[in-house]
Amino acid sequence: MTDAVRLTRLPSGLTVVSETMPRVETVSIGAYVLAGTRDERAAENGVSHFLEHMAFKGTAKRDAAEISRAIEAVGGHLNAYTAREQTAYYAKVMKEDLPLAADILGDILTHSTFAPEEVERERGVILQEIGQANDTPDDIIFDHFQETAYPDQPLGRPVLGTEETVEAISREALMAYMRGHYAPERMVVAAAGNLAHEQLLDLVGQHFADLPAAHPPAPEPARYQGGEFREERDLDQVHILLGFPSFAQTDRLHFPTLLLSTLLGGGMSSRLFQEIRERRGLVYSIYSYAAPHADSGLFGIYAGTGEDQAEELVPVCLEELRRVQHDVTAEELDRAKAQLRASLLMSLESTGSRCEQLARQIQSYGRLIPTEETKAKIAAVTVAEVQEAAARMFRAAPTLAALGPAGRVPGLPGIAERLAA
Repeated sequence: MTDAVRLTRLPSGLTVVSETMPRVETVSIGAYVLAGTRDERAAENGVSHFLEHMAFKGTAKRDAAEISRAIEAVGGHLNAYTAREQTAYYAKVMKEDLPLAADILGDILTHSTFAPEEVERERGVILQEIGQANDTPDDIIFDHFQETAYPDQPLGRPVLGTEETVEAISREALMAYMRGHYAPERMVVAAAGNLAHEQLLDLVGQHFADLPAAHPPAPEPARYQGGEFREERDLDQVHILLGFPSFAQTDRLHFPTLLLSTLLGGGMSSRLFQEIRERRGLVYSIYSYAAPHADSGLFGIYAGTGEDQAEELVPVCLEELRRVQHDVTAEELDRAKAQLRASLLMSLESTGSRCEQLARQIQSYGRLIPTEETKAKIAAVTVAEVQEAAARMFRAAPTLAALGPAGRVPGLPGIAERLAA
């Protein structure tokens, strides 16, 4: 930890962390809650996301319009997101407006009123959001993929919930979920920019004192299963997601997996882009990604292609997955390292990215990780480790999701057979 980065764990269990960046004029501040979709019961799927929406709909001292007007009156912005393991509320303001941002964030997280009329209005908004996602094939395919990989468990359920579960979530259920999961020990308040740590501590003491003294249960462990999902739709393209079980954030193969994703499908020079788009012209879009969770992970490859090209695309993709298990060059690994390192360093130029990174490190690793340590871990990855990650993932049971005119997409038995060859 440098002098610019400071961390304080309060007696309540709340963690406060800051990074001082004296040469910028802004401050980003966020409250990051270790609660998301995988903390939900089946009947309340979508409650984390519903709650995120409701936090902006009025408190004991501000209605929804006053919340938005207050932050925009100083040129700042306020937003939030829900993920499978985290919900985040964050703001970016000029340095002199940090007290206002801390006040608003603390207010919406401790004094939201959940007015019945606002609950019903926002329920309608979320149902519209679900409908929009269902009408967006390159969006909803990821939900089908996740559910197929992790069936009948929280990690496989959609972040938005379903129409049925959202219709059933009551005002009381929202309030109970907040009381039961927004505990100080499950939350990090992080800030980065032109600020002093002592100032942040004072503001947190003023505005986050009323967090509930809850002790939420640990999430259900992930149980990867894999399988196949297909839905025939009258679309111009078939959307395909092929994936495999991957590694947790703390696994020794985490960085090798990130580098594997980069060299396999992380840019215009990647293997999949060069072979499938540039040489064969089979797709407009193809990429790979690694999505680590606390106790597991998914590695996915997405492609959108025409019905006539789908039959050729999948075998070519599988051949690349087979090759990369034993044929990675030092040159392409060095190129992937440069890409990953540059992405890390470029993100550090943003106060928002730094703020989020601080919180993620605390919640994923229990400590702050210096940039030099991360750079060293990237640099230390070997060809053998990348090939080991590829072999362990791509020889496991695959998950396939296909949406659109999917009749020519090879089935899961054929995919598994090709990868085992």
